[in-house]
Amino acid sequence: MTQATETYTRFLQLVKDRYSCRKYLSTPVSRQLLGDIIETAHLAPSACNKQPWRYIIADTPDLCREIAACYGRDWVDNVPAFIVACGVHDEAWHRADGKDHTDVDISIAVEHICLAATSLGLGSCWICNFDEPKLSATLHLPEGIEPIAIIPIGYPDPEAAIPEKKRKPIEEIIQWGKF
Repeated sequence: MTQATETYTRFLQLVKDRYSCRKYLSTPVSRQLLGDIIETAHLAPSACNKQPWRYIIADTPDLCREIAACYGRDWVDNVPAFIVACGVHDEAWHRADGKDHTDVDISIAVEHICLAATSLGLGSCWICNFDEPKLSATLHLPEGIEPIAIIPIGYPDPEAAIPEKKRKPIEEIIQWGKF
């Protein structure tokens, strides 16, 4: 096996291991690990290298409760840490037709966060269905900074079932050549 094949095999396993974790232990996550995770987001590519993002790391019980309240589902009540990925639309690259790439850039970075968490034995999940005005007020976000995703970070409860990955057959999602 070549080094490239071995690297791909490890990466593919990491991707397979990542899932939307919805049951966490209340064990705190160290700031060192949270910093390591954010380093991967910092290295994420963005359109024209504009890096139109800010990350808020919440690891105190009070702030975690306030963030959880912006989502309103009980499975986040004991999450020990959250990363809130925010976009700065004025700093993003905009295509000639005006398309704003903030959400695309944040999405790439958030997946880096989720994969990094998995590689460190932590669980994560994308949360995009939250009360945006409430979260913005909770975090005292200034005008022009939009919360785009809340990512709970914590140690997965080993007793929780890992959901099966349900994917369309690959033949349904690819087209060689023109559509």
